[in-house]
Amino acid sequence: MGFLDKLKNKAQQAKGRGKEETGRQSGDPYLEAEGKSDRAAGGAKQVGEKAKDAAKEAKRSVE
Repeated sequence: MGFLDKLKNKAQQAKGRGKEETGRQSGDPYLEAEGKSDRAAGGAKQVGEKAKDAAKEAKRSVE
């Protein structure tokens, strides 16, 4: 399920970038802030997925 999670996280980051840019262009600070929040959440989730991958790789190298 790691691949699908990574894909969802990337989609959330892209959606956040879109919201942020739309908010900036339209002068809506709330939409811009929501976009930044979405981007940050997606990025944090990506870091978690990378940590899981690193742990799995470390476990494989020990075995």
